[in-house]
Amino acid sequence: MPIEYLPFIFFFIALFYSSVGFGGGSSYLAILSLVLTDFYEIRSTALILNICVVTIGTMVFIKNGVLKLKLIWPFFIFSIPMAYLGAQIRLSQKVFFLILGSALVLAGFFMILKFVQSKLESHDFSNPKKFLLGGSIGLLSGVSGIGGGIFLSPVLNLLKWKDPRIIASLASVFILVNSVAGLVGLNVAGTFRVDGELIFKLIIAVVLGGSLGSYLSNKKFNLKFLGILTAILVFYVGLRLILLNGFGIHI
Repeated sequence: MPIEYLPFIFFFIALFYSSVGFGGGSSYLAILSLVLTDFYEIRSTALILNICVVTIGTMVFIKNGVLKLKLIWPFFIFSIPMAYLGAQIRLSQKVFFLILGSALVLAGFFMILKFVQSKLESHDFSNPKKFLLGGSIGLLSGVSGIGGGIFLSPVLNLLKWKDPRIIASLASVFILVNSVAGLVGLNVAGTFRVDGELIFKLIIAVVLGGSLGSYLSNKKFNLKFLGILTAILVFYVGLRLILLNGFGIHI
């Protein structure tokens, strides 16, 4: 895939993900893994783009009064330090791509699950459960470069926690704080790497896409079909990374 196409592709990725409260980290990683070889650059770039998109989404949720800090703060207690520590773990290229591939397969599965599940009755659960869930997903977020919201949101829906709009607002803030923590961890570990010219173009693309996606979300446009296609792409790239780096199989 020519690298010149990335801004256009990332524009549409940001458009969809921002419409459902996500940053797009899983798809950024999936696409970047096809065109870049430096896995530290892949992680750094995806986290920066995540921050750009979910900052817009978080502002929209705050403006609309959806964000309920008293409900969501326990998820951040352990997720932030675990994302920070996870980002500092030095991995070989093979191990990183195996972890990334597994994370993408899970992300693709969870995305599909989010779209096919029926509406669930909501209820709250204990703070220790929130601590555990936030910390475990935060660690995965730091290691892989995915903000974590794409795992957290479907899990909370399955556990029948609150209504979808509150979950989406939590996912947006969760991705934001964990992506920032991950970037700090990469910087402290000396593994923060970006291509200045490329990242500038991609930031413009995702900011435009994220802004449009947030607008369409407010207007209640149905982007379900695009979401399912994105989920299939994420799942495929994850499976491809696992087979290639684990078994030497090209698909």
